Amino acid sequence: MQTQLGNAAFPRLLRRSLSYIPSILYSLHSLLNLFHFFRFLSNSSPQSQKHKEMASPFLSNTTISFSSSLSSSSLPRIAPSIPFSSIRSNSTPRRILTVRSKIREIFMPALSSTMTEGKIVSWVKSEGDVLSKGESVVVVESDKADMDVETFYDGILAAIVVGEGETAPVGAAIGILAETEDEIAEAKAKAASKSGASTPSAPPPAPAPGAASTPGPPKSTPAPAAPTVAEGPRKTVATPFAKKLAKQHKVDIESVVGTGPYGRITPEDIEAAAGLSPSKKNVGLAVVVETKPAAPAKAPAASAAPSSLPPPVPGSTVVPFTTMQAAVSKNMVESLSVPTFRVGYPVTTDALDALYEKVKPKGVTMTALLAKAAAMALAQHPLVNSSCKDGKSFTYNSNINIAVAVAINGGLITPVLQDADKLDLYLLSQKWKELVEKARAKQLQPQEYNSGTFTLSNLGMFGVDRFDAILPPGQGAIMAVGASKPTVVADADGFFSVKNKMLVNVTADHRIIYGADLAAFLQTFSKIVENPESLTL
Repeated sequence: MQTQLGNAAFPRLLRRSLSYIPSILYSLHSLLNLFHFFRFLSNSSPQSQKHKEMASPFLSNTTISFSSSLSSSSLPRIAPSIPFSSIRSNSTPRRILTVRSKIREIFMPALSSTMTEGKIVSWVKSEGDVLSKGESVVVVESDKADMDVETFYDGILAAIVVGEGETAPVGAAIGILAETEDEIAEAKAKAASKSGASTPSAPPPAPAPGAASTPGPPKSTPAPAAPTVAEGPRKTVATPFAKKLAKQHKVDIESVVGTGPYGRITPEDIEAAAGLSPSKKNVGLAVVVETKPAAPAKAPAASAAPSSLPPPVPGSTVVPFTTMQAAVSKNMVESLSVPTFRVGYPVTTDALDALYEKVKPKGVTMTALLAKAAAMALAQHPLVNSSCKDGKSFTYNSNINIAVAVAINGGLITPVLQDADKLDLYLLSQKWKELVEKARAKQLQPQEYNSGTFTLSNLGMFGVDRFDAILPPGQGAIMAVGASKPTVVADADGFFSVKNKMLVNVTADHRIIYGADLAAFLQTFSKIVENPESLTL
């Protein structure tokens, strides 16, 4: 019985296995058709355009079908006859990608938080020069320092929009940068449109030279010089008046070597190249130009009557603020809105003077000693180191940064001794010397003059015994230090003696610092100065 069942099951198993053969053959057939299909598409791709054009006469009317030796009439075809012409017509056209070169603008940067406009001191590069990323292009005068402005892109300086000696607001285009020489003409046209758009601001000063030139016909020559100023320097760096003199005396400005800052060509260089005597005649012309408007100034005075400004004194000269002077003026006006009070305190300096004589040969200055003493006192009275900026809260500053007022040519700046309480006296003196050199060269970085939390102003070296300082915006207090002078004092027993004393006045923001707070700070400062051994630790 089992043998009969086994004999019967074997044919059924064989038949079932044979029934899978057509499906297997069909799958192989499908794979083979797919292989031929994709091979055909690869041969007819648009990348081989030349071969397509050669084969098209022969294949345009040909029908291509896929078949295999495994195919049979009982098996369907996965890819029936496909006309070649339909494949060509349905293929998507090739997209041509074009890369357009860029013409970029060099903007007037914001070199400090208070800077609203900048003045071009000189262009380091000339039109047509090839620039590399990170290379200095122009020197800009901010409200505190002269700083080199670098380019962020490679390219060619195609045009200069803002010339030397001119000012531009922050964010305005001062130059045009082209990627290749082909775009230089387009960049120059763009620069011309920008300078043309900015020319309406130039005409207001124009009536003054016009009025000055009316009394004498020979003096009308300065008027045509205005367009040359708007054009800016081309291949040379020269002042506008130097360019005018070069044109008047027919001097090739390209051959003149400038003696001004950064190689700038000055009027004296043009006169020397033309063989003229020193500019006595030019001074006379300047006086004529300044004094001549005194007579016709009476006419504009009528129109200026509604203004609150008094009329100019005849023969006077109006000198506009420099960028730094404008910033100082703005800060001083802002300080008037802060309610302040002042406290004075006499400090005996005999011990400090003796210490100064010992450390002076090592390069330590009196300013460094006073800054160190103030920083150590502020560490014990953090409220005096705080600041109020919004009128609703005040901020305790974690760092003690002593800003010291320094007078420089044409302005005032306050280099900052950062973390003055943490530096030893000799390192602090070295840092101060470096800051002063950079300040007088107008090379301070923004963080080196705008990060102060307390300001120190010392006029003792000029013999000033007392003065009051104006509180800088954003700070809580400023200390004014006078000269140390011999003073007769009486002790508790009624005996008289002579001691060196200096008067210290502190101006503070009364919104956050009160009289008792400031008095306690001054007492601590006086103890440190009268016992200065801790300054050298």
